[in-house]
Amino acid sequence: MITLHPSILERDGKKAFAVLPYEEFEKVKDELEDFEDLRDLRKAKAEESAAQTISLSMVREELNV
Repeated sequence: MITLHPSILERDGKKAFAVLPYEEFEKVKDELEDFEDLRDLRKAKAEESAAQTISLSMVREELNV
């Protein structure tokens, strides 16, 4: 879990912006990128779940390795 220390800026008396220290921003960005990668991987695995597969031993036999 990332601990954040935002500074909240207001406009017209209402919360409008959250400003993070750059290091915290980088951590949040990295976590979001990791999440997007995981989501894409899960989607690709689901789309390929019915794809035909071949075992490594069968590949070796086919290639005479």
